[in-house]
Amino acid sequence: MQKQSSIKVWSERWRLGALTLQELMHIGLISVIISLLFMLFHMLGNTAATVDSRSAFRWMVALWTDAISFGADYSHGYFIPFVSLGVVWYRRKEIFSTAMRVDWRGLVVVIGALFLHWIGAKMQQTRVSLMSLVLLIWGIPFYLFGWKLAKQLIFPCAYLIFCIPLNFMDVIAFPLRIISTKMAVGMLNGIGIEAVRSGTAILIPSMPTGMDVADPCSGLRSLLAMTALAAVYAYFTQKTLLKKWILFMASIPLAVFGNISRIVTIAVVSEAIGGKLALGLYHDYSGYILFTASITAMVAIGGLLNLEFSEVLKKWKSALLRRT
Repeated sequence: MQKQSSIKVWSERWRLGALTLQELMHIGLISVIISLLFMLFHMLGNTAATVDSRSAFRWMVALWTDAISFGADYSHGYFIPFVSLGVVWYRRKEIFSTAMRVDWRGLVVVIGALFLHWIGAKMQQTRVSLMSLVLLIWGIPFYLFGWKLAKQLIFPCAYLIFCIPLNFMDVIAFPLRIISTKMAVGMLNGIGIEAVRSGTAILIPSMPTGMDVADPCSGLRSLLAMTALAAVYAYFTQKTLLKKWILFMASIPLAVFGNISRIVTIAVVSEAIGGKLALGLYHDYSGYILFTASITAMVAIGGLLNLEFSEVLKKWKSALLRRT
């Protein structure tokens, strides 16, 4: 058996990597598993009537491209799988150098994920089925190759959750609108621009009809995109788990504050130049400017978290001693 497993199946003469029979069997098994997963979630993944397809993948993409409902807030979903694969590729040396063995705890995860998919189909909740797919993508390597490999795959697999449109996020859109409106009115009055709030509308002298903070301006889209960006940035730049979570959680107030700042600057531009320009050209492009500012603030916070303050103090002390 030992001799048989070391047989080279392909030769480098044909510019193909030489594989052992055991490695070829692993590739074949993984290919079959991927095919079965695709068939399960493409043919039996969606039971909801919102999309005329049995495919969970088509349901998900349909919500990514839906400009009417909150699904448009997940337009960044196209990039998430590529980021996840990029993390796996970046960690490939650690992954392939990990000792691998079958772990029966992974089988429990796989069975639980399949049961979760069945529940999602019965409840007509495709989101639950997609959650089970993420769990399966992590649980199958856990079962086949062990906990040490599964530990390396926790982040890239969990990151796929950002692909899934979550219905409860739609509920926070209106509270975000109220919070943004209240804080924007307070900031405008603080800088000397008379502003009055009427529901989710802001009334200022240059816009008597008001500036309504509608659902697209609630900040939910920038919040979701910012948290997805902060998660991968914190994963690569922070050394400890605590610092990663601190930076990730900091992205939430940064995104909300960025959206409030955008509303305030629209009102300021309206007072300075005119409501037509403020609600037209500036409104359409100000989001990119303030999102860039939020990213800059995130990078700055990440840099502060990585600072060794004891080393900085030592440098300051040595510099002061030299001067004296």
